[in-house]
Amino acid sequence: MDHSINSSFPGGSKSRVNQAGENIRNRIASSEDLRVIDEWRAAHRGVLNTFQAILRNRTKGTNISVAQRHKRKQTIFDKLARLPEMKLARMDDVAGCRLIFKNLKELNLFRANFLKAHFKHKRKNDLEKYDYIKRPKQTGYRGIHDVYEYDVNSEVGKKLTGLYVEIQYRTLVQHAWATAVEVIGFITENQPKFQKGDIRYETAMTYASEILARAHEGMRGPIPNISDRDLVEKFLEFDAEIGLLRMLKSLNAANKTVSTNRNTILIFSGAGNLDVRTFRDAPDALRALFELERKMPDHDIVLVRADTSDEVRLAFRNYFSDARDFIRLVDIGCERLIKTQSISK
Repeated sequence: MDHSINSSFPGGSKSRVNQAGENIRNRIASSEDLRVIDEWRAAHRGVLNTFQAILRNRTKGTNISVAQRHKRKQTIFDKLARLPEMKLARMDDVAGCRLIFKNLKELNLFRANFLKAHFKHKRKNDLEKYDYIKRPKQTGYRGIHDVYEYDVNSEVGKKLTGLYVEIQYRTLVQHAWATAVEVIGFITENQPKFQKGDIRYETAMTYASEILARAHEGMRGPIPNISDRDLVEKFLEFDAEIGLLRMLKSLNAANKTVSTNRNTILIFSGAGNLDVRTFRDAPDALRALFELERKMPDHDIVLVRADTSDEVRLAFRNYFSDARDFIRLVDIGCERLIKTQSISK
């Protein structure tokens, strides 16, 4: 088949991408389906580059951390399996930019200003549709997502029109919780993020989310009606059963350095080993990503980009098995809530 034919949409057309997704879901995907999906995924690089440039310009001179990532191929396939009505070309979080703020006030102010931005890219969601701070997910996830549809007039950009990018807004507290959930998914057989495995991990992390929301951000989380004392007691009860904090404390945060090259591939093996590979140029990194995914289908592999090594480590701490912030914040949170309860009596 001649792949040189110029088409208006990456992968050929939205319907062709959707068909490839259906074939993945039905486990009948051909090599051509995989090629279509790779081409479609790779095209999101241009969307990511545009939005990360916009975001970096707006965060210049601040303490806001910015990073970007391509959604992992296996995660895309898992999402297709979990959501039978999902059309692949409509999957809106294949390209993602993450902003991490010191506190809620900074997050809300930045987002309010960004929503007034003058560009052609269209926000697709209602303001509160993905506001998981006001309405936390059942799992305890807190943060805000906005989805934009790419739209530019340039000849180069026209082919990318209709692709989506997700912008994630999190505070450091919310990010610490989300990192711990990811680490649990890496080092145990449980996936509390996707409500899979031993439900005690999911329940413990839901209680932990509520503790963090109350103790550090002065608001209610996913289980707002429980008393402070009962909340802490319930969390400690589950923690004692599954040894959650002890397990996370036992991890040695991977001492892997990330070079100043901006394109970084993080490879996490089932045995708990992290391999870091960096690339000067994005096309080289994408080629390497697709090749590694083919060679290592059982590994967790992600391509990320940030300006500094520290930003990569912050935004993707889960790959460094680093849950120290979560442990510290939970310890402080439990102490604060019990003290507050004692004072109020």
